[in-house]
Amino acid sequence: MKLLTATTNTQGFRETDFDWCVEGELVHIGVVCARDQDDPDGGCGCGRAFAGLNSHRATTTAIVREVPGFTDEDYVLAIRSSLEQQGYDASYADHEAAELRCLVRDWPPGTIVERRLDEIVVREVVKPDQEV
Repeated sequence: MKLLTATTNTQGFRETDFDWCVEGELVHIGVVCARDQDDPDGGCGCGRAFAGLNSHRATTTAIVREVPGFTDEDYVLAIRSSLEQQGYDASYADHEAAELRCLVRDWPPGTIVERRLDEIVVREVVKPDQEV
């Protein structure tokens, strides 16, 4: 299954890049606070970040990875668990997992993306064996 995961690849492309996630952890598109709602380079950083499902930290870069053996049910469970741990409503975990699968379905493994508020933009595509 192709999944969106944290990566340090292309960090530094923008001066506002940061990475506090665990390399390779599953990420999702978190909420944007009022401070960043009109500016992805706002002071908080949530408007340009992906949120780590395990670390509950953030990164400005994510990569599509093929994760063998991971199922749709595993993905929903991972998202639901992360949301519950953080006190969010987890009832939309199925919907969020479907949206994320749809987001990456046409991108090959090795596609590095960034977030600009509601837009997910490809930065670079690397061969999986070239990953750092």
